[in-house]
Amino acid sequence: MAPSAMSRGKDNWIASLSETQPVPYWLEDPGKPPAEPALTGTETCDLLVVGGGYSGLWTALNAKERDPRREVVLLEGREVGWAASGRNGGFCAASLTHGLPNGLARWPGEIHRLEELGRRNLDGIEAAIARHGIDCDFERTGEIDVATETYQAWELRDWHRELQEKGLADGIEFLDADAVREQVNSPTFQAGLWDRRGVAMLHPAKLAWGLKKACLKLGVRVYEHTPALTLKSYGAGMAVRTPYGAVRARRVALGTNIFPSLLRRVRSYTVPVYDYALMTEPLTAEQLASIGWKNRQGLGDSANQFHYFRLSADNRVLWGGYDAIYPYGGRVRAEYDDRPETYAKLAGHFFTCFPQLEGVRFTHAWGGAIDTCSRFSAFFGTAHQGRVAYAAGYTGLGVGATRFGADVMLDLLEGERTERTELEMVRKKPLPFPPEPFAWTGIALTKWSLARADAHGGRRNLWLRTMDRLGLGFDS
Repeated sequence: MAPSAMSRGKDNWIASLSETQPVPYWLEDPGKPPAEPALTGTETCDLLVVGGGYSGLWTALNAKERDPRREVVLLEGREVGWAASGRNGGFCAASLTHGLPNGLARWPGEIHRLEELGRRNLDGIEAAIARHGIDCDFERTGEIDVATETYQAWELRDWHRELQEKGLADGIEFLDADAVREQVNSPTFQAGLWDRRGVAMLHPAKLAWGLKKACLKLGVRVYEHTPALTLKSYGAGMAVRTPYGAVRARRVALGTNIFPSLLRRVRSYTVPVYDYALMTEPLTAEQLASIGWKNRQGLGDSANQFHYFRLSADNRVLWGGYDAIYPYGGRVRAEYDDRPETYAKLAGHFFTCFPQLEGVRFTHAWGGAIDTCSRFSAFFGTAHQGRVAYAAGYTGLGVGATRFGADVMLDLLEGERTERTELEMVRKKPLPFPPEPFAWTGIALTKWSLARADAHGGRRNLWLRTMDRLGLGFDS
């Protein structure tokens, strides 16, 4: 591209952000329910759930469906769904392991069982949405991983052959350049892998609000604007202190994810990584026709620094990913939710992918923290002689996997040996992150190395190869 043309293109990309509101599109929905009152005084219950995101909501709902007589209380520090559960891209995946490559690399002996459990979990989510009448724009569209470089296209073809050899390719189709552009028309697409049934698209905030409504209907007592401050043993159970009261419970399930755990020894296993997204105005019929996308799949590219993108119910394009920002010290702060330099970068990438959409404006831009662990998929455990259970580290794939994690926590609290609790994935934990400045240095070096690999044909340098050998690499 000539310098003058590049300058004009950049000016157009920046202009597309002129009317952008720095708020999550999903959370501005007019159907947002009012918050439940804060807890004042003392509550007692059989099960206390801490956290009002997907992890806590599924735990509370599944606990009541297992035993309707069980008294369940849920505490949320702000409002249900306001954090990651209301800010994500709305990709609800069957994978419990952050994708087959990661799962196959870490648990090759369990991968078939993990894939089967993941499929059953996604079916269970679809059934629960129907059973409770949750209106969250659920669409079982699947997802296409697209190659935008020649080496990525070869890697996708080789990976599909490997999946076929291992009996893991059911429902997964390789698409060459013509076939993938027939699905979604971008001049950058060179190949794709279409997982036809393993991913659904949905409205993430509506799912959280619908789960809250279902919990209330089943008798869960929900308190919002009620942060849990301390966790201590209390007789044969546990006690949690809140600003205006306390809860005494026989058992406690912690679904706080990226926020500091009430169990201090769990905190070193996760770090916050900030992810960002843009949302366009609704596409016209002509604009939508120019890119195809008739089957409305979710999409993600095959780079290490990847983008994810999808259509909303009103035909906006959500475009997110690429930058993954770790703040020094692992702090979670509201000011990190807005990052204009990343928005400008994402806008440029968007119009490179879809030049036929030049002139489209972005209406919303936002960010949020993802709870990341060193194996890039959830881990589980118990404390206080089995009276407390926790799940965390979903690394961006929690829309679907949190329901599975909820069942794991309930199994652990009930002391049951199930097909879930027998998994190596459940029984063993990832390596913790080192203290600062080593955590920041290691994450920064990894990010630099991944970007370098993307720019050099996917070749992984010594640092990445060492991380792979230590089990700290990310096989996406």
